[in-house]
Amino acid sequence: MNTLQKKQIIKLQLGMGLFALAILILATAVTTVTASPESTQGTAQEIDKGQAIFGLAIGAGIAMGLAGVGAALALGTASSAAIGAIAERPEVFGRTIIFIAFIEGIGVFGFVIAFMLYLRMADVLGA
Repeated sequence: MNTLQKKQIIKLQLGMGLFALAILILATAVTTVTASPESTQGTAQEIDKGQAIFGLAIGAGIAMGLAGVGAALALGTASSAAIGAIAERPEVFGRTIIFIAFIEGIGVFGFVIAFMLYLRMADVLGA
């Protein structure tokens, strides 16, 4: 890994950290505004439902987004290394496919968590 790639990875990590901080600040601001007594148009139960759905939606988005970005970065690096290894020694094909499948599982797990949170939103709305 050369210096340019390291700088790009550091910039990406810094950007993801700033994005997460911005989401946290937004969630705090929305929670504070919806929880203030002056802005309550409905009952306390409706406000709690709104906050719960907002939190579940943010959690589902973060789970899917970060799992997708992480899997994409890992797949890019591991796939290029796997292709190089297979080109030199074709007998390592099976092992490299297993490693790639494990990395792909990260994205699938993120999707499953996001889907579970989405289903929970439907439970909150129905209650």
